[in-house]
Order: sequence, then structure tokens, then C-alpha cells
Amino acid sequence: MTPTPPADNQLDTLQHETRVFPPSSEFAADAVATAERYEAASADRLAYWASQARDVLSWDADFTQTLDWSEAPFAKWFVGGELNAAYNAADRHVEAGNGDRVAIHFEGEPGDERAITYRELAEEVARAANAFESLGVTSGDRVAVYMPMIPETIVTMLACARIGAIHSVVFGGFSSDALRSRIDDAEAKLVVTADGSYRRGKPSPLKPQVDEALAAPGHTVENVVVVRRNGEDVPVGEIDTWWHDLVPQQSATHEYVAHDAEHPLFILYTSGTTGNPKGILHTTGGYLTQTAVTHRDTFDLKPEQDVYWCSADVGWVTGHSYIVYGPLVNGATQVVYEGTPDTPHKGRLWEIVQKYGVTQFYTAPTLIRTCMKWGREIPDQYDLSSLRVLGTVGEAINPEAWMWYREVIGANNGPGNPPKEDPAPIADTWWQTETGAHMIAPLPGVTATKPGSAQAAVPGIDIGVVDEMGEPLGRGEAGLLVVREPWPAMLRGIWKDPERYKDTYWSRFGDVYFAGDGARTDEDGDIWLMGRVDDVMNVSGHRLSTTEIESALVSHEAVAEAAVVGAEDATTGQAVVGFVILNSDHEGDDEAKTEQLLRAHVGEQIGPIAKPRNVLVVPELPKTRSGKIMRRLLKNVAEGKDAGDTSTLADPSVMEKISDDMRAAQS
Repeated sequence: MTPTPPADNQLDTLQHETRVFPPSSEFAADAVATAERYEAASADRLAYWASQARDVLSWDADFTQTLDWSEAPFAKWFVGGELNAAYNAADRHVEAGNGDRVAIHFEGEPGDERAITYRELAEEVARAANAFESLGVTSGDRVAVYMPMIPETIVTMLACARIGAIHSVVFGGFSSDALRSRIDDAEAKLVVTADGSYRRGKPSPLKPQVDEALAAPGHTVENVVVVRRNGEDVPVGEIDTWWHDLVPQQSATHEYVAHDAEHPLFILYTSGTTGNPKGILHTTGGYLTQTAVTHRDTFDLKPEQDVYWCSADVGWVTGHSYIVYGPLVNGATQVVYEGTPDTPHKGRLWEIVQKYGVTQFYTAPTLIRTCMKWGREIPDQYDLSSLRVLGTVGEAINPEAWMWYREVIGANNGPGNPPKEDPAPIADTWWQTETGAHMIAPLPGVTATKPGSAQAAVPGIDIGVVDEMGEPLGRGEAGLLVVREPWPAMLRGIWKDPERYKDTYWSRFGDVYFAGDGARTDEDGDIWLMGRVDDVMNVSGHRLSTTEIESALVSHEAVAEAAVVGAEDATTGQAVVGFVILNSDHEGDDEAKTEQLLRAHVGEQIGPIAKPRNVLVVPELPKTRSGKIMRRLLKNVAEGKDAGDTSTLADPSVMEKISDDMRAAQS
């Protein structure tokens, strides 16, 4: 039966999930965060955050006011408080007697490794802070960081925070033009980079991109500091200094300065390589509070015994919040891996989990689906029994990938052993560069988790789902995701552009933050993300979520990964077009037959209105190096247009193949 179109241009909700997995009694009994968190936050939200801020951070001067919202939408959290981010991330753990605890287990792609203790981290940060100051960097200056996933990247960020400089990390996969646009917008005084890194077993250059970015006059950069990583020959210019000639010679002590809670900590740009970059500004006290609290609670962190690993890159906000600041403020031991998950073999992730006894693993649904495609026989070769909490980040995870993650990774008890009776719980997290930290996530010792649902707002966060007019929607209804009250880690604006900040995030509903995502609540009140509102398809008057149709495609045994777009259609306005990667044991299947099977499968799963017009089998999907699928490129191809700018893709050649296949299918 065809569903009735929703009122007020509201989203259709088609997906249903009945599986529920409560925490085991043993896990719940020893959980870091209990239901008391929700109770305390509900009783007095601001008092809750004030208590948490004093619990997770060391303050040089206590704050006198938890929140100043008098100049909304520009918030001030922990007013009057003073602290230093680098001291909180390193020195205080040494002072507490944990200087010999490993802060970072670094694993290089070629197999080199380093174990860096908190004492060594504190000393290296002090040396780097002294080095940067010797180059004239002072509080408030901006420092561009264009680096691989190596310890010096984290040291650089903390050294900037120590002296009050504002770091702006640019992902190492971005082009020289993208780097230059960010340098210019931030008016960076210093660039810290490396000769290069390693990618899939080969040297990957970085310094030449910096040279190209700075070739044209008019920039503000006075010095470039270069870390030697892969030993490739790179030119050394007048403003270039090798890290090894500058930093090790500095003193291992540095007198830090306490900064106001609202002192800027970093700028992180969210736009692609074209257009005016959008510099998201985060400050110190509120951001550190929420990242540390959510890292502790979402992952049930016990720093004296756990080994945590987030597989993201520090070039993205996930790396800022859940590699650099959250874990280190909490005194955690973590793994930092430089390379790709399939180098030198497809078991590299699980080999690292086994090697270090990783207890929490935080990764993207894209990577999980890639591992699904490779087959469970790969992780089954490794002992993953140390894992006790799993996390996902970056986009909504479809239920089938969630279940695979639980049953193959979370229940792995080592080769030859029966699976765990109580697999590691999964924390599906929703948040953004703009929010700074988790906003929706289960508490693993409290929440009965559901495959594909991010579940509930973090304690102290006020989330709503509203219609096009901003009116609250009931359970079972789908609409727009909003944040109704200010939160500690929220962005404080867009760098140098307060009007753009207000227009982008606060103009639609006036007094609440609009996230740009669609969402629904189910009958239990749990939240389900439905993708970017920009990705919603309007098919014969029905507003359909790409996320739900992608989930239906991946639920078929033949499909490893799927992307769905809405293409212009003369009859229906838009038509659903799907792109799928097949599992390894279905790669030889007849493609025409597979298309018909998958179209019928979607119709059976969520209704005839969602049945794709076309399903194209592809060898790979267009993804950025962070794993995000570029649906915009697929939409262009589905509509018979040129794909467009592919420079941010991990493999630009993917779109050539997809374009050729689509033309063949449409001819």
C-alpha cells in the first residue's frame, strides 16, 4: 500500500527496527556512567554541567557563572574561569603520579612504533611551545597544521594551546589551493608540516603542497616548520626550519599561561576545496568539558586499564575531540595509527587491536561496511576479545552493518573460541564539527541499544525533532533535528563572519540551532538520523530519506555498501537511483538480474514508493579520504551531467568508471 504523503512537507518515515540489546548485568554494575547522569541533568542542567566541568578539568581560576546567553546566539560558558588546555591534557597527569602511563601507542604504516608516556608528552609539548615562541608565535596568533597522523601533530596542537595560539588543522588530503584558502582566511603566521607520510606502502608528499600554496605572494606566513617523516627529498626555503633542528634543542620546561574559558582554541574549516571556507571557531573551557565528559561516558572509560583507539584523522573534528583533547584530558592510553586499513593487508585494523589489547574502538560506518565486503574470515583470524565498547561516527549506520559490527567484531572471543555471550555494546554517536562533541549517543551501561539508532540525547543536551514550522513532532514522526538549548562545546561562531554564523545556524527557527539533518523518534522516544535534509528526495510528493533506502539495499545479502540519490525525473519529479558495491562472494553475479532483485527487495522492505528506478553495481563509491560518500557527484552522474570537481576524493578515477557505466545503462 502506498503511504499517504506527510503534512507540512514532513519526511516520510519508512524504516522499522524491533531488535533491542540491553546491557549485561555485569557491564551495568561496573559502568562509569549510570542513569543518575540523566537524572542530575534533568533536575538542573546548568548545575550538572558546572559539576562536570569541575570534575574533569583543573581550573586555575574557578568560574563564577556557568552560562551567559544574554547575547544569543553567542554563548559564554564557565564565565570567569581560567585554565590551560595543554596542562589539562599532559602535565597534570604527571603531577598526579601517572607520568609513566603510556599516552600514545603510535603505529606507523611501515610498522614502526613508539610508546610515548605522559611525562614524555608533557616535555615534548613544552619544547614545541618554546620553539614556536622562539619564532615569534604568541597568544592569539594562528598556526596552520598540515600534517600526517604522527605524534608530532598532536604535540603541535597542544603546544599551540599551551601558549594560547589558535591552531587550524588542514586535512593532509586537501590540495594546495584548499590549504592556501585556509591559511589566508585565518591569516596564519606559522605552518607546521612534514616532508610527507606513507599511504598504501608508498611515500606520500606534503611539503611540496605547502610550497605550492605559498608560491603566490600576499600570504601572512612567516615560518614553516617541517617534520622529517618519510625521508623524501624536499626543498628547504628561507622560511623553512626542520623540526629536528629546532624542537629537541629547546627546554623541556615551559611556564604555561592560564587562559580565559572563552579563549579561542582552534578553527576548523568545513567547506570543500571550492567556495569561501567556513571556519568553525571553538573555545577552551566548554569544549574541553563536553569532549572529556562524553569521551569518558560514551566509551565507559577506565583510564588505568583501558586502551582506546579512534581510527579518525586529526584533520577532522573527530580527531580533535576524540584523539587529541577528550582522551588526553581524561588521562587515557590510546593508539594512533598513521596508515590505511588495508596496508599491508586487510587485517591490519584487527592486528592492531590484538597487538595493543584495544578495549574501545571508534570508527566510521563506511569502514565497517568495507570490512563487511572483505568478509568476516579476516577479523576471525584475530583475537579481539579485549574489545568491550564499540563506537561509530560520521554518518548514520544502517542496521545490517550495526549487526555485523556487533556479531563479528563485538562478539569475537579469539580464533577457535565460541563468541562472547554478551558482545561489546555499540555506541552510535551523532554530532558535528559545529557541536564539538557527542550530542546523541547511548550510555553503554544504561541504554538498551537498537541497530541503527543513535538513541538519546547526551545528559545535559536538549534535542528536538520539529516540522517545517518549528513545531515539535510526536513519537513515530520524522522531521528536522534541532538543539533547543545552548551546550558547552558549541561553536562560538564562524571566524571573522558573525552574520554568516547567525544566518547559517540560527535563522530558520530563531531561538534554536538547526543542525541540517533529518531525524525521527520511534515509539520508545529513541532518535534515528535520516541524513542531511539536502539529501532528501521528493518522489511523487513523498519526501524520502536516502539513509533509509540505503539501509534497505545493504540489508540484502549481496550488498556490502550502497549510496542513493534523487535524480530529476519527468514523471515523478525525482526518482531514486542506487549505487551498490557487492560482497566479495557476489561480485560475479549477473548485474541486470542483481538490479531487478535489489529493486524488488527495496519495494518489499519499505514500500513501492521507494523502489529505485535504477540500481548500478559499481566497484567502489566516491569517497573522501575521511570516508564520506560524495553523493553530490553521484547525483550529477545520475542526471546525465558531468560529475564535477573530484579533487577531494581518495581515488578520483572511481567517478570515471561510474560515469561510463551509467551512460551504458542509460543508452
